[in-house]
Amino acid sequence: MSTVKPYNDDSSKKEQVELMFDAIAPKYDLLNRILSLGIDISWRKKVIKIIKKADSKFILDIATGTGDLAIALAKTDTTKIIGLDLSEQMLSFGREKIKNNHLDSKIEMIKGDSEHLEFPDNHFDAVTAAFGVRNFGNLNKGLAEMYRVTKKDGNLVILEFSKPSNKFFKTIYYFYFCYVLPFIGKLISKDSRAYTYLPESVEAFPSGNEFVKILEEIGFKTIKWIPLTFGISSIYWAKK
Repeated sequence: MSTVKPYNDDSSKKEQVELMFDAIAPKYDLLNRILSLGIDISWRKKVIKIIKKADSKFILDIATGTGDLAIALAKTDTTKIIGLDLSEQMLSFGREKIKNNHLDSKIEMIKGDSEHLEFPDNHFDAVTAAFGVRNFGNLNKGLAEMYRVTKKDGNLVILEFSKPSNKFFKTIYYFYFCYVLPFIGKLISKDSRAYTYLPESVEAFPSGNEFVKILEEIGFKTIKWIPLTFGISSIYWAKK
């Protein structure tokens, strides 16, 4: 997997990702709804369905951002969700949303590094991540940490962008993803690189069977790959 960074300088990918999300945080939720045409909401609902089916109560949401997935999880019969992210600005907006939803007692938002999780082994019933793992500085290290903190027989549920397989749809999708999306993203966020980095990072990410193989090498078992909306995104559901 090639390393794609948001900005063209010598700092680490991790540092650049933090800087990028701090910069776009004020417009992040707005852009998500506009650029995904709202489809991302239905994708998250499928993650919620899996968590409910697995009866996971204590959850770590990695790369939680402004907390969309954490908030949706908290509205189920989960007991506690910890949302973790590198970007303090994203967390700040997330905390405001949590307060407005009266979920302060159920969700804790903390700044942290997914590659160095400060939690004990076998700690969470489930670990989730929505559109975050492709931003890891070291993918294998981040996934290994997710494995470590998940309880035995616990669940990993990852929602991530992937690559469509249908040739006709793929052509339309790539035009939108590589030209329209970066233009709108730059116009609204005022960050010239953030939404150019997005398609670049998706292209470099080992999606589908390639990602399933990495999860197997980390130690996860019973892995299900669930393509969504012609393969624009995928859910990876695995057991420890």
